[in-house]
Amino acid sequence: MPLPLITDDSLFPDAPTIAIKQLEAVWFQVGGTICNLRCHHCFISCTPENDKFKFMTLQMCRRFLDQAKELGAKEYYFTGGEPFANPDMIDILELTLSKYGPATVLTNATILTEEKLTRLGQMATANEHHLEIRVSLDGYTRDMNDPIRGPGTFDRAIAGIKALVQHGFQPILTITRTWNDCDEKVLKGFVALLAGIGYAQPRLKILPSIKLGAEVDRTSGYTETDRITHDMMQQKDPAQFLCHTSRLVTDQGVWVCPILLDSTHARMSDSLQGAMHDYPLRHSACYTCWQHGAICSNNTTSCTTANN
Repeated sequence: MPLPLITDDSLFPDAPTIAIKQLEAVWFQVGGTICNLRCHHCFISCTPENDKFKFMTLQMCRRFLDQAKELGAKEYYFTGGEPFANPDMIDILELTLSKYGPATVLTNATILTEEKLTRLGQMATANEHHLEIRVSLDGYTRDMNDPIRGPGTFDRAIAGIKALVQHGFQPILTITRTWNDCDEKVLKGFVALLAGIGYAQPRLKILPSIKLGAEVDRTSGYTETDRITHDMMQQKDPAQFLCHTSRLVTDQGVWVCPILLDSTHARMSDSLQGAMHDYPLRHSACYTCWQHGAICSNNTTSCTTANN
């Protein structure tokens, strides 16, 4: 008999807590839940119609950037939805890089116009703070990628990656593990693909699937065995959890992390200052972080960086 799926209504009450050591990074749900794609594994089910969370304006971002600076944050991540669907995205990046610190944008790279690419290239060279671009692509062939991300998305994403490289970027490719082959074979496939478009030494980051949102329909959700116990945390470095050093800001307040955006239990405050408190690791998705560690950051040491 299959185990029951876990939802927000059945969170584990006796969960270990994790303290926030210091606010080092702030994530911005700048694209809300609005996306030009309909990926079948999206853990927050972003679509063109999903406006549960809306675009963050330049003014919203400035307010949270000021709060983050006061708390000592060192870097900023911009996610969605699709960040570049937000008409304020370029201005938000220019503000961040010029006054606050290094920025990373997580994008599907399918709506990067020449104007946007030119401005991105200009701000990357005009500011002392680094601009990082992360691109989601889930296959090194159309047949591998498009059933997950939608028809035609492979060609559009490859065109976007090629354009980013031509404008001087070395984008991090984030790849959700949806295959049965060994990782080495998949990585070699990506390396060969990217070499063919002029990206000779790509940076690749393999991510585990998050069993929430659309992924539940595509495969399955979490079960009652997917939980973190107090004993499990005894030998776990808390630095492997994003919530130990960061928070997520949205148009509706502050959440503990990007993964739990659909969990009302993960909303922490209206402000970053009010969100600087412990969080109980009571959601099953926290188990994925325990298993894999630091899955949201730019750190690629938990997977493989392929250079040959």
